[in-house]
Amino acid sequence: MSDDLAAIRAQVKDGLARVSTVEELDRLRVAVTGRKGSLTQIMRSMGSVAPEDRPAMGKLANDVRADVEAAISQRRQELAQSALEAKIASEAVDVTLPGRSHPLGTQHLISQIREEIEDIFCGMDYTVEDGPYIEDVYHNFTALNAPANHPSRAASDTFYVVDNAPEGKGDLGLSSSDVLLRTQTSGVQIHTMEEHKPPIYMICPGTVFRPDTADANHLPQFTQVEGLVVDEGITFGDLKGTLDYFTREIFGADRATRYRPHFFPFTEPSCEVDVSCGVCGGKGCRFCKGTGWLEILGCGMVDPNVFGYVGIDPEKYSGFAFGIGVERVAALRYNLPDLRMLMAGDERFLHQF
Repeated sequence: MSDDLAAIRAQVKDGLARVSTVEELDRLRVAVTGRKGSLTQIMRSMGSVAPEDRPAMGKLANDVRADVEAAISQRRQELAQSALEAKIASEAVDVTLPGRSHPLGTQHLISQIREEIEDIFCGMDYTVEDGPYIEDVYHNFTALNAPANHPSRAASDTFYVVDNAPEGKGDLGLSSSDVLLRTQTSGVQIHTMEEHKPPIYMICPGTVFRPDTADANHLPQFTQVEGLVVDEGITFGDLKGTLDYFTREIFGADRATRYRPHFFPFTEPSCEVDVSCGVCGGKGCRFCKGTGWLEILGCGMVDPNVFGYVGIDPEKYSGFAFGIGVERVAALRYNLPDLRMLMAGDERFLHQF
């Protein structure tokens, strides 16, 4: 039996020299001191030893067990220390190296141009007004002098809010046909004229919604900046001077403007404003379809009927209004062939601006 104990001691010594992980060490421990281990089996067979030899054999077996457990414990500490040192080495940081900076995001092109437009008009002492995205028919159409049969009121041109309340009445006390996602920010002009007395010099930027199929020139959701001036003695010359100044600031001093007669229900007279093509310098090219001009906005003198809806005396006050599509300004300013590029979220495209 003493030879067996000596063999176990040698087996453990040799095994401890070869193990390199805690898992291998545990397998060695179980093989020797586990419930079915070689040393445990010898300890259990101690009853077969002659009585006169039991004390000496028992002491030897206990000494071997103590030595084995101590050696295993010491080896475990060594492996743990080695693992810790390896982890520290692998995670070491060279504080002399430059830091890893996170890439900074950039403001979206639409937000950039919207804020630039706001800055231009704020420089002319205009105020920036805001209004609800969900509007009622009165402020979106009726008070803007749009007749009941106007095509823009059709469900094919407007997102009406479906109301499931009993009897078609919702929280606003309006039927589902009276509530809509605003198709223009002109409703903010009506709210402003209802709440403030002239003089009024304001713009109202914001998102508007129309059920258009997204294509190169249309989006179902886009950003609009509308402006309104109401004061005594306002003329078409004031409108032209204001918009000429705006186009030069947003497109460059070398760009010319052109005013073409048009019709809008809420302005009279009305016109559309074109800016000379920046690609060909007004000579005509594919981008401007050979005309040398690009349409940028609609405008006109406020129709007296609109003043009637908001309680402003049209005999005393006059004014003008205009509407600018921010996405269109971006497309014309940077020669973008497709408005959908602004909505795709492609960082390769957006980082150019």
